[in-house]
Amino acid sequence: MEAELKHRHVGKTNGAPVPAAQMPTKEDVLTEVHPHPSGEIKHSRYVQWFRGVTLVLFLGLSCVAIFLTQLIGSPLYLYDQDMFYAYMALTKQSFALVTMSITQWWGPTVVRISGDTSVAGQIHLTKDGRVEFSFPERIVLVANHQIYTDWLYLWWVGYANSPQMHGYIYIILKESLKHIPILGHGMMFYGFIFMSRKMAVDQPRLAHRLQKLKQEHTAPDGSKYLNPMWLLLFPEGTTVTKNGRSKSAKWSEKTGYKDPEHVLLPRSTGTLFCLRELKGTVDYVYDCTVAYEGIPRGQYGEDYFGLATTYLQGRPPPSVNFYWRRWRVDDIPLEDAAEFDEWLRARWYEKDALMEGYLQTGRFPVLPMTLARKAMSKQPFLWGLLIAARVSFVEVKEGASA
Repeated sequence: MEAELKHRHVGKTNGAPVPAAQMPTKEDVLTEVHPHPSGEIKHSRYVQWFRGVTLVLFLGLSCVAIFLTQLIGSPLYLYDQDMFYAYMALTKQSFALVTMSITQWWGPTVVRISGDTSVAGQIHLTKDGRVEFSFPERIVLVANHQIYTDWLYLWWVGYANSPQMHGYIYIILKESLKHIPILGHGMMFYGFIFMSRKMAVDQPRLAHRLQKLKQEHTAPDGSKYLNPMWLLLFPEGTTVTKNGRSKSAKWSEKTGYKDPEHVLLPRSTGTLFCLRELKGTVDYVYDCTVAYEGIPRGQYGEDYFGLATTYLQGRPPPSVNFYWRRWRVDDIPLEDAAEFDEWLRARWYEKDALMEGYLQTGRFPVLPMTLARKAMSKQPFLWGLLIAARVSFVEVKEGASA
């Protein structure tokens, strides 16, 4: 059997069979056509094993410790639910710090930030050189979905926000993730929302979770308040991959809508449901267009910045690029589903144009200088950041340094 495997022929070169062991891998083909944006593999196989083992140990032990902390605090639900949710928010902060530490130590990258006039005065450099956001405590956050770890970099924004929001982020995930031992159970404690992608099944559980997120609480002085909340949505439903692009193209052909080149056509049903449920408790939808440096035209981020590539091989994205916009919920057409679908699709075509501009120039647009000067009169250290912000995870400790 061993001899048969060694001599099994699975390909041909100029008509001659090529042994399986010599067949190029997917990464070899990509590297030959498009050099990796982060260069050659930085670590040998043995160093990669060491990095993998230490990463798994750090993540595993951290998750176990956090989960045990959650179990200890779980009886609070029967005693005082407000205290229970505040306690779980602290454990969520701990997990966010773990993910940021992993990125800082195993896959450091640079984050570049820009935005339009709608976020003027909300992203700035502090006097000690850190970047700080001042987004509201209750928002719906939507973004395009380039790679599986988009959520990690967006979670960091909550950490860099003032007040810090990394304990109050809620993410909608596919249902299978909740079955991961310890990690899945921990995410259920966090109040993350798991979806089966069948709206008949998902709508009741989604409505239940959203009711929790807009529940009023009573302060000791008798005043009413809502808990902080950042609800993160990826309307595309999946990452931009060859398979995702194919599905988007088929949907485009079926519906007659233009198929964007750099993003997928968004599905509006879930986003519309969330906004309708939360209307009156959320004033703004914040939109982040995410791009990763060095991905060639027609290629996909997942092929270059997978978990092994980023955290084991030492080839994280050279930079993660954010472009921020926001819209008032009251200005979004939520009453008519068809009109909302058209509105959301138009925003995604704008994203596609932003991505095209990024591909051509390597940067998202910045505010015109005339408007920048006007904005700077209100927020003196804002637009210098928007013109040339460089936020390194290497320096992310007590706040993100720029």
